[in-house]
Amino acid sequence: MKSLRLQLRFLLPLALLLVAAAYITVPLMDRLTLRWFLRDLDIRATFVADTLRGNLSILPGELTLETMQAEFNRANRDERLLGIALCDSQNAMLLRTPSFPEGVECSLVGNPAPTQSRVLPLRQGEIHVAVAPFNIGAFSDDRLVVLHDLSYVHRRTADSRDYLIMFFVGLGLAIALVTVLVAHISWRGWVAGTRALLRGESLLKPFQPPPEMQGVANELRAMLREMDEERRIRLHAEAWSAERLRNLLNTELRGEQVIVVSNREPYIHTHKDDKVVVSRPASGLVTAIEPVMRACSGTWIAHGSGDADRETVDRHDHVQVPPDDPSYTLRRIWLSEDEEQGYYYGFANEGMWPLCHLAHTRPVFRLSDWEFYRKVNQRFADAVVAEARTEDPVVLIQDYHFALLPAMLREKLPNATIITFWHIPWPNPESFGVCPWHQEILRGMLGSSILGFHTRFHCRNFLESVDRFMEARIRLEESTITFDGELTQVKNYPISIHWPDAEEAASWPAIDTCRSALRKRLGVPEDHLVAVGVDRFDYTKGIIERFNAVDRLISKYPELRGRFTFAQFAAPTRSALDEYQLFVHQAVALAERINKRHGRDGWQPIQLIAENQNAEEVNSHYRGADACVVTSLHDGMNLVAKEFVAARDDLRGALVLSEFTGAARELEAALIVNPYDVEVTADAIYKALTMSREEQAARMRSLRAIVSEDNIYRWAANMLLDAARMRRTERISARIVSSGEMR
Repeated sequence: MKSLRLQLRFLLPLALLLVAAAYITVPLMDRLTLRWFLRDLDIRATFVADTLRGNLSILPGELTLETMQAEFNRANRDERLLGIALCDSQNAMLLRTPSFPEGVECSLVGNPAPTQSRVLPLRQGEIHVAVAPFNIGAFSDDRLVVLHDLSYVHRRTADSRDYLIMFFVGLGLAIALVTVLVAHISWRGWVAGTRALLRGESLLKPFQPPPEMQGVANELRAMLREMDEERRIRLHAEAWSAERLRNLLNTELRGEQVIVVSNREPYIHTHKDDKVVVSRPASGLVTAIEPVMRACSGTWIAHGSGDADRETVDRHDHVQVPPDDPSYTLRRIWLSEDEEQGYYYGFANEGMWPLCHLAHTRPVFRLSDWEFYRKVNQRFADAVVAEARTEDPVVLIQDYHFALLPAMLREKLPNATIITFWHIPWPNPESFGVCPWHQEILRGMLGSSILGFHTRFHCRNFLESVDRFMEARIRLEESTITFDGELTQVKNYPISIHWPDAEEAASWPAIDTCRSALRKRLGVPEDHLVAVGVDRFDYTKGIIERFNAVDRLISKYPELRGRFTFAQFAAPTRSALDEYQLFVHQAVALAERINKRHGRDGWQPIQLIAENQNAEEVNSHYRGADACVVTSLHDGMNLVAKEFVAARDDLRGALVLSEFTGAARELEAALIVNPYDVEVTADAIYKALTMSREEQAARMRSLRAIVSEDNIYRWAANMLLDAARMRRTERISARIVSSGEMR
C-alpha cells in the first residue's frame, strides 16, 4: 500500500502536468504550424514567380499575352496552386488562369514591396495571396499574383494537433508504466541510473545504463537526434552569408575564444619594388573563417612563408589583420628549410597526400620526415597553448598537415573544443595501413572533439580505419568514437565557395567580353569552341586522362578539327618534388604528341598554359568558355567545379565532372564521368560542346541553386553550431555532477 501511495503521489502530479502541457502546447503548435506553412507558401510563390520570369525572359521573339497565358497555364498545373494572374498598375487584370477565383480582384491583393503575401477569406475558404513584381519588357510595371489553397494547411494542422494529443497520452501511459515497473524491480537501480543520465554519462561518455534504464537512455538519444535534425532543417531554409555567420558567433559562441590553425596564412607580406606589400591568397578557407575571426577577435596561427613576414610582426610574432581594418591576430610560426622540407614537402606531400589520393602514385615515408612532422606539430601545439586565454577555447585545425596536433592539444587543454577538418579524402583501411605510423596518426586525430570530412564515404573509411587498428568504442549509428575516455564526433561537412552577391556579379566583365578575351589569348576565331581546365599541376587532377579524352574526341568527331580548342590552365605546385617534375614532363610531352597528331594550319587542339592565374583571370576564363572539364582521379571536394557554376550567371556553359570528386555527390546535373574511361569522357565533352541552350540553362539553373545555398558560410556554420551544442551539453553535465558532489 505504501508503495502504491508513493506511486500515486508521483503519477497524479505527472498526469496534471501532462494535461497542462497539452493545454498550453496544442494552441502554440497550431500557431507555429500555420506560420511555418505560410512561410513555405511564401517561398513556393517566390519560386513560381522567379520561374515564370526566367522562362518568359528567354523566350524568342516579342512577348505577347498569348505566350504568357500558355506559360501561366503550364505553371498552374501544381495541385496546390489555386491560380495565377497578371495585374497592371491600374488594377486591371490582364491575364488569369482558368482556376483563378472570380472573387479576387487586383484591387484586393495590393502592391509588392518588393514581395508581399497575405491571407484572404473567400466563400469557399481561405486562400494565400502572394504578389511580386513582373519586371519583364513592356510589362515591367505590372505585378504577378500567385494564389495557394489553404485548405490542405488546415487539414495538416488538425492532423498535427491529433498526433500531439496522442503523443502526450502515450507519453503519460509510458511514463506511468515505466515508473510502476521500475519501482517494483529496483528502486536503487532507478536512482543510480537516473543520476547517471543526469550527469550525461550515457550521452557523452562510455557509460552503459542498467537494463531498466536502457529504454529511457535510448529514447533520450533519439530525442536529441531528432532535435538536432530539426535544427539543421530550420537552418537549411535560410541563406548563409558572412554577416549571418558573424551573428551566429555572437549568439551561439558569445565570449568564446576561437583559434584557427592552418599551414597557409590568410595574409602574406612580400617584397615588391623595394616595398613591402600584403596579399591575400585565393583560398575558400580564408573566405569562410575570416568572418569568424573578425567577429570574435580571435587568433590565426599559421606558417609565415612570405619573404617580408618577419619584418611585419611584433616581438611575439603577432601582426594584426586585415591591414585595412585590423580585427584579429595572425600568429606566425617560423620553420627552418630542413623543417619545411621534412614536414611539408616530405611527410605531408610525399607521404600523406598520395596515400589519401588513389592516384596510383606511391607514397614515400622516411623516418626523418616523420620526426620533422611530429616536431612541427608540437611547435604549433605549443603556440596554441600560449595563445589560449581560457582553459576551453574553440580550436579549428585545418587539414592533413596537423594530424598529430589534436591529441597534443588535448593533453595540454583537456577542456578545449577541438574541431579538425580533413580537406582531402580519407582512404580505406587497407590503403591507410601502408603508413608505418598509422596508429600514431589515428591517435592524434582522435584528440578532436569533432572530426570533419567532405563526404560520408570518407567518414565511413575513417571509422573503419579506427576499427581496424585501434582499441576504441565505435557507435556507427551516431558516428562517434570513444578513445581513452574521450568522445570524437565524426561528421561530413561538404565545403563550398563564397557565392557572389549582386554587387560582385555586377562588377564582372560581360560574357561576350570574356569570350573574346579568352579566344584572343588562345589565338582562335570568335566562333571557336573552347573548353577549359583549371587546376594545380598535380597528378591527382587527371590532366593526362583529360588530354587522352581530347585526343579521342578529335579522332571520333573529326568535324571539331580546327573548330575546338582545349585550354588547360595549370598552376605550378610543389615543383621541388621529383614526382611533380616527372608528372609535368609527362603532361607536356603528351600534349605535344596530341597536337602533332591532330594539329594543322597553326591550329592545335590542346593549349597547355602552365602559369599562375589570379582570381579575376580564372573567373573570366570560366565565363568565356563553352565548357569546363574536371577529371580529378580522386578529390575531397574540388572547388573548381563550383567556381565555374558560380561564374555562369548567364545560365550557359556545361560542366564535365569526375565521379571521384566530392562535388559529384552534390552537382548531379553536371555530366558525370569516370575519367579513366576515355571513350565516355570524350563523349561527355562532345555533349557539353553541342548541348542546346535550353538544356544548358536547365542544368546550370539546378547547379547554381545547389552551390548558392550550400555555400562556404554554411560549411563553417554547421561546424560551429555542432561545437556550440557540444559545449553546452558538456557544461550542463559538469554542473550537474559538481552539484551532486557538493551534496
